[in-house]
Amino acid sequence: MEGFGWYTFEITKRLVQNHPEHEFVFFFDRPFDQKFIFGPNVTPIVLSPPARHPFLFIYWFEVAVKRALKKHKIDVFYSPDGYLSLGSNVPQIAVIHDINFEHYPKDLPFSALKYLKHYVPKFAKKADKIITVSAYSKQDLIKQYQLTEEKITVAWNGASDYFKPLDEDEKVLIRKAYSNDLPYFLFVGAIHPRKNVKRLIEAFVKFKHDTHSEVQLVIVGESLWKNNPLQLDLSEKERSQIHFTGHLPIEQLSKITASAFALTYVPYFEGFGIPLVEAMKCGTPIISGNLTSLPEVAGNAALYCDPFDVQDIAAKMTEFYSDKVLQQQLALAGLERSKQFSWDAASEIVWQQIINLSKPNVIK
Repeated sequence: MEGFGWYTFEITKRLVQNHPEHEFVFFFDRPFDQKFIFGPNVTPIVLSPPARHPFLFIYWFEVAVKRALKKHKIDVFYSPDGYLSLGSNVPQIAVIHDINFEHYPKDLPFSALKYLKHYVPKFAKKADKIITVSAYSKQDLIKQYQLTEEKITVAWNGASDYFKPLDEDEKVLIRKAYSNDLPYFLFVGAIHPRKNVKRLIEAFVKFKHDTHSEVQLVIVGESLWKNNPLQLDLSEKERSQIHFTGHLPIEQLSKITASAFALTYVPYFEGFGIPLVEAMKCGTPIISGNLTSLPEVAGNAALYCDPFDVQDIAAKMTEFYSDKVLQQQLALAGLERSKQFSWDAASEIVWQQIINLSKPNVIK
């Protein structure tokens, strides 16, 4: 699971477990794993067909979901990825994490872009309430779709309790497994254009050239769109210092995050940036892009750079590498700032919106 998946998992789990007196109906588009059924108060329903293409999204939400909302007498429809049933009269809450496609349309495949450009404005208008994950995204939605302040509530994301500091012995084992037994910069996220991995790698190569340090680069994640290769011209030596792990289970990801020399997270567009919170909880210093929501999340716990400027990213890597005092300051600032982010707090905000939209005789 990437960001949306973890959001859905963490929030819905808490909704179910914190409110056992209420009934929840989960809509799936394919056979589901029992680990996603968080309690006896959940009724799982599989709605056909599997919605894996924008054309099928339309049918799934406008036909299958609409029918199911009526059949199961749903009081509130909560959509953690923001897609709604436009034809249903059931009160609906859309979680719209960001609208990157409005700003960088070339980063998406044609069919996905057409769907989002056409339907997300309609979902934003249809929603009785919108939840988003940062003040940046709230203002972006207001400006882009002419929405009122009151319609949108901000609930910052959290991070799993798996993310915590490690002792040095465990860090040594991780470095042996993933980075030639050497310190490493870390990137976590889907390998997607807006994540800016290509420029990060170019900056890392320049950093290595300038400092001749032994620091490696570890990249955790998989390609979001298979037609977007990185297309990098690297020497064999440069490639040997960059390590792609693919997707990792959260238990291993948390250890890799806690063992990193620094998280280097430089997307040029982000609605929140959960890896920032994960790093802060581990006491791992951060080099971050300075655009969109990232400064709102990382606050004083990051060294910021211009994500469009390879020279600046490399310069900040060099500055961080050369300044042990800065490294310690950012690590301590991150541990302190991480206390502001909680899935418990976010789920409580979601629950309050559900209460507000529910029929008075259903939820008091």
